[in-house]
Amino acid sequence: MKILALDTALGGCSVAVLHDRRTLAHEAQAMARGQAERLLPMIGQAMQTAGLEYAELDRLAVTIGPGSFTGLRIGLSTARALALATGRPLVGITTLEAIAQGTPAVERTGRTTLVVLDSRRGDFFIQGFDSDIQPLTPPQAVAPEDLAALFPGDALLLAGDAAGAALAVLHTAGREAVASPGSALPDARLVGALAALQPLPDRPVAPLYLRAPDVSLPKAAILQVGQQ
Repeated sequence: MKILALDTALGGCSVAVLHDRRTLAHEAQAMARGQAERLLPMIGQAMQTAGLEYAELDRLAVTIGPGSFTGLRIGLSTARALALATGRPLVGITTLEAIAQGTPAVERTGRTTLVVLDSRRGDFFIQGFDSDIQPLTPPQAVAPEDLAALFPGDALLLAGDAAGAALAVLHTAGREAVASPGSALPDARLVGALAALQPLPDRPVAPLYLRAPDVSLPKAAILQVGQQ
């Protein structure tokens, strides 16, 4: 199975082309913004390196969140356009699952893996996984003061872009926890590998936001609301 996988959900831009879970090409750049300008050139370079035409792909994969609203829109809109143009199915993978998959198995042994992302709203996006990366909880938003109550008695392996902040909170509460180095962002290679194992979705792939987008009303609209 040949898969083109994309990730722009957090602070990076990652593209991978896989054939039967073997990586043919991988492009990755850390960036807080600018994914819209870099994603298509990176896709083109990856496809060229892999030596494949788009018509040879069997499916596409993309991270669906949670993450940056702008990043998710860029990744999803690009993946949807490619799926439409090629007629190939699109599979969505959560950011949390992709990051959990990137933690080394030796670090997961005897621990619950807790992926922790910065929501940029003062709380965390989290999901717990067992040592085989099977979900223990659904993706959810959790306040920092509630973090220590999760998985009582379990030793925790933290991953994600807020692992450091979560580690400080947990240590203050007396919880046993360590952070997995190098497991802060999703890797498109793992997104593709996970997508190869997923059944094809029976509905369009949709973003996983976990909270409402940050939307500011135009001044004219604010005045109209105030006058009502």
